[in-house]
Amino acid sequence: MPRFTLLLLGLLATLLPAVAQAQTDPSQPLLQSPTPNVMTREVRAVWLTTYSGLDWPRRTAATPTETARQQADLLRILDRLQAAGINTVLFQARLRATTAYASAYEPWDGVFTGRPGAAPTYDPLAFAIEECHRRGMELHAWVVAFPIGRDATMRALGSKGLARRHPELCRKCGDTWMMDPGQPGTAEYLASLCAEITRRYDVDGIHLDYIRYPETSIPFSDRDTYRKYAGGRDRAAWRRDNVTRCVRTIHDSVKALKPWVKLSCSPVGKYADLPRQSSSGWNARDAVYQDAKHWLREGWMDLLFPMMYFDGRHFYPFAVDWTEDTGGRPVVPGLGIYFLNDRERGWPLQVIRRQMNATRQMGCAGQAFFRCKFLLDNEKGLYDFCSRDFYRTPLLPPAIDGATALPEAPARGTAKREGFTLRLEWDAAPLPATAPAGRSNTYNVYSCPADTFCADSALRIATRLSVPQFHYQPALPARLHRHFYVTTMDAFGNESCPRRLLRRE
Repeated sequence: MPRFTLLLLGLLATLLPAVAQAQTDPSQPLLQSPTPNVMTREVRAVWLTTYSGLDWPRRTAATPTETARQQADLLRILDRLQAAGINTVLFQARLRATTAYASAYEPWDGVFTGRPGAAPTYDPLAFAIEECHRRGMELHAWVVAFPIGRDATMRALGSKGLARRHPELCRKCGDTWMMDPGQPGTAEYLASLCAEITRRYDVDGIHLDYIRYPETSIPFSDRDTYRKYAGGRDRAAWRRDNVTRCVRTIHDSVKALKPWVKLSCSPVGKYADLPRQSSSGWNARDAVYQDAKHWLREGWMDLLFPMMYFDGRHFYPFAVDWTEDTGGRPVVPGLGIYFLNDRERGWPLQVIRRQMNATRQMGCAGQAFFRCKFLLDNEKGLYDFCSRDFYRTPLLPPAIDGATALPEAPARGTAKREGFTLRLEWDAAPLPATAPAGRSNTYNVYSCPADTFCADSALRIATRLSVPQFHYQPALPARLHRHFYVTTMDAFGNESCPRRLLRRE
């Protein structure tokens, strides 16, 4: 029996009793939340949308006071995401051929100051990276690839707009603009943008959105490009190759600079039609020419965030399908939590809880939420479910390929109590000779109830420390008497063996 069928049958065997239970007692959990082992990894991501200030910033800033308020709003968002167990923030850095950082290629988006092209008094991307890292979270720069924006915005930007600076790469589609994937220069232009972010910022990843041809509702025409460059090839295959060329070129530019930066994208949530389930004409490979599974197998993507904003037979069979033929690389289903809102579809919380449990059980690498606001608004109690139950045990995101040697553990360290504080210190671990230039180690700290490290009972109390020390002030003083361990983590996310810190009273 094919692996797909076995996985689907096992999943249905778990879900069907849950559905029956939901029909009889909606207040009960649909599934027992499988608690991951403390030392396992899981992506717990959220898309933080800056476009139109949908998630942040909700207010523009033109004065120092307004800037401080704008920054404080982001800090409150990040604090709450950290408390909910989120470990990965997909932060929108390129909006619509406009940016949330100082770019040599494109103008500032107007969302920060209220004026398109006007620079804010600080760098939002740099600020967000620093604050995410301070909270032990990864930040992936979310880059919207082919959409350029409304014609009105392009006119407002004048000579700064992409449609004026590179008209050969752009196509006007009604009242909006798109980049043309079939133009050879498109791949190089996007690669230059991603390389700029990678070179200048300490991002953990580059996340590509809308790296696909537009849906049929957008009047996009590439007839002239096809005639000029296709050489008589099948149009669908030619379009797939165009998008793949963009992905491969971006990959090569990013990895040449910093091989530890994770490259990901958010393909349409159904890869292709399945033998027993149609995608209803909406899938990544055939409708918008994203051969995302191929990109993952070839290593041009380190992980995928398919936009699985569906339920029932449009969700579960396709979620299982994404887990197959991935080359062992992570797939993180994106869940449409905005459908919990009563102004959208008014889904009950059980729909998302069921999807979260199912994706964990079928071996997906985690979950991603679209989008930030609906998690923080605690739609139907989702925030409470994450913070108190599903994500109550902090986890690191998965490591990625690329390291040539595992990191060394610190040689020695101590734990000294000073009142209600424990001062933890250890020797800095040496970098291997093959470590990437310009990248240092970070450290993770664990506590255990016994003097032998046990993954099942270890509690991670600090993550991504850049210095070999940590002051621990637990809410419960009894936790000062536990045993403490430190691991070294390299740029790719690999951890060393834990080193016990010797007690000094």
